Amino acid sequence: MKSIHSFMLVAFMLVSITVFAQPKTPDWVSKVGARKFSFKQNNYLVNKYGAINDGKTLATNAIQKAIDDCAAKGGGIVSFEAGKYLTGSIFIKKGVNLKIDEGVEILGSQNIKDYPEIDTRVAGIEMKWPAALINILKQDKASISGKGLINAQGKPFWEYYWNLRKEYDPKGLRWIVDYDAKRPRTILVESAKDVVIKDIHVQQAGFWTVQILYSSYVTVDHITIRNNVDGSGPSTDGIDVDSSLWTLIENCDIDCNDDNFCLKAGRDWDGLRVNRPTEYVVIRNCVARKGAGLLTLGSETSGSIRHVWATDLVGYGTGNAINIKSAKTRGGTVEDVYFGNITMHGVGNVIQVNPNWNPSYSYSTLPAGYNPDSIPAHWTKLLTHVDPASKGIPKIQNINVFNVTATGAKKAINAIGFSETILKNFNLSNLKIEAATAGTIDFGQNWTFDRVNITAADQSALKVSNSVSVNP
Repeated sequence: MKSIHSFMLVAFMLVSITVFAQPKTPDWVSKVGARKFSFKQNNYLVNKYGAINDGKTLATNAIQKAIDDCAAKGGGIVSFEAGKYLTGSIFIKKGVNLKIDEGVEILGSQNIKDYPEIDTRVAGIEMKWPAALINILKQDKASISGKGLINAQGKPFWEYYWNLRKEYDPKGLRWIVDYDAKRPRTILVESAKDVVIKDIHVQQAGFWTVQILYSSYVTVDHITIRNNVDGSGPSTDGIDVDSSLWTLIENCDIDCNDDNFCLKAGRDWDGLRVNRPTEYVVIRNCVARKGAGLLTLGSETSGSIRHVWATDLVGYGTGNAINIKSAKTRGGTVEDVYFGNITMHGVGNVIQVNPNWNPSYSYSTLPAGYNPDSIPAHWTKLLTHVDPASKGIPKIQNINVFNVTATGAKKAINAIGFSETILKNFNLSNLKIEAATAGTIDFGQNWTFDRVNITAADQSALKVSNSVSVNP
């Protein structure tokens, strides 16, 4: 498969930014990612375990046998002869490098029965959900590598979701449809440590593409995601770091239909119960194409998101450059975020902050006619009120945006807090933005502007309201 990474182009585009002094790189940045380890060189070929490379014969059991045998013998490499392999959920074990070489295509089964349900967390709450296509669960020193293709074949799951939306929305159930439409993720790393995902190409995720959940010391390097192949997959996030620590994402190129690079930490009552943060995350030298956010923080913020270093990034037609979102029932704090050395073309909002995001999805109300004693457990979790309500109010503070060039933007800044969530301590430095309109800052406090140049086609200036010490 021809490489579609654009890192030479990224480097070229970044030279267009005149880089002024930037914040000092925190010491913790050098400590993220998988710690050094190696694999045994013993090779376990899935074809010898009965896998057929015709793209039609289900190979799940044969691939799993190869993985299990490899792990039982101390680890090594599990590989494939060239060809196409149809499979449901497989589970990588400690010491195993699942190597998907160029010329190999993994085809995700389009039968949901081939994805057994597991206890996991998805979209901010813990519940039963289908396992991913490729899983690393409660393991360490494991890897997915190679320049082959993982084609999740997610279109039937997209269609199922949209059909369910047509049924649920008129009933007042928009808030639960994403949870009832149980679509398989493509890669799940859960409760694991020292994991590497490198060089692979992924397309047509049925739901989220890569989720890193309750894990630490994970590296995602040089992967390409194309989720809009032959359609437009809903909620097909690129890479989600979810209540995880010490994560490194670099040299990746994502085209999807929701958040490109996203940090999460739990939703509402259940997220506050779990109370696990996402901390110490580095995202660098990456490209975002279609999608909702080059860097998105939230909307699942309950366990808090902090210590984020996102630099040297490029976006093409991405919905937002930095997108911070939460809700009045989420709680948690988003803070100590550094977003800099960024080039954006055709972005929606350059800086988007909304702690009261998407009410029809974010707030759960059981319509009349439903018995609360006979609804599914995950419905009950979303309907459980945060008590006291003040625990649900999110905090957003100490955000640093520097060395950003954006052309063709719709709006430069769209930062809308509210009386309980004041957007505090935003430091903007060396921003050059060409946009249709300048935008708004509402309920801000202590925003600094250093060499911030916004050229608005409508000749507007930033509108500032309900704010203290915000003087563009």
